Amino acid sequence: MRSARSFLSVIALLSGSVSLMACYATAAPLDDAIVHTDRIGRHHAYWHDPTITAADAREVRLATIVPLGATLVDLTHVFDEETIVWPSESQGFRREGTTRGAGDGHYASGRFSTPEHGGTHLDAPSHFAGGKHTADRVPLPRLMAQAVVLDIEAKAAANPDAQLEPADITAFEERYGQLPRGAFVLVRTGWSERWPDRKRYLGDDRAGHTDALHFPGIAPDAAKLLVEREVGAVGIDTASVDHGPSKAFEAHRTFANAEVPTFENVARLGMVPETGAVVIALPMKIGDGSGGPARIVAVVPG
Repeated sequence: MRSARSFLSVIALLSGSVSLMACYATAAPLDDAIVHTDRIGRHHAYWHDPTITAADAREVRLATIVPLGATLVDLTHVFDEETIVWPSESQGFRREGTTRGAGDGHYASGRFSTPEHGGTHLDAPSHFAGGKHTADRVPLPRLMAQAVVLDIEAKAAANPDAQLEPADITAFEERYGQLPRGAFVLVRTGWSERWPDRKRYLGDDRAGHTDALHFPGIAPDAAKLLVEREVGAVGIDTASVDHGPSKAFEAHRTFANAEVPTFENVARLGMVPETGAVVIALPMKIGDGSGGPARIVAVVPG
């Protein structure tokens, strides 16, 4: 977002546009707005401030979200028995289902369990910073924004421990201009093509071991620069925003302390252009959660 007065900036999508405009009477900080659906086509905006009641809410109109000719790209890996979770987890995704009857009598149900940090998922700021937003408190404006794709696929192919560096960000800005405030930054390494092969994806498929992981990530100085640019959220197509050999998880801590939510194990970033798309990332709203499974979609211009 280029302005704190808007829920999402009007984003030109070549032949159309995505427009989610909030008519706020006063400026609203990026982290203060929570939008609750009231009825189809109309929303009411509320604030964390408990002194503001529904009667004080400002209306938000949801305009065209998928322009003619645009493509919806699912950036989410399927959750199943092959879902990759962090190696220190004692168990992965599990689902038990039941089905009975047939025809008009058909009925299916099930139950699942999963670590918060497995598959395509949110890392809430509280994951690495005490007192910061939990999964249920991450503001919606940080979960829907114009996308910016920073591509390091070539150097990741040459070095599995490659990192997004400040120079990669400034090179992008030389071509397209400074990163927009509130942008949803996606780091493309090409790693999602290795999913769900744990050995190729993580560099090590030994359960319980994290001492020999190898995959790309974001360098600490690059994370600091993204925070300085006031981006809204960050996603990457690897298991962590910190590269595999990291032990201090500096990128995690930099983003968390700045209230920047991150998304890991994002899929199909090769189908998202460097600029012009919109990303909608909706994680499971787990109370006090440090993260959770997410469904992420890109609206790509035609």
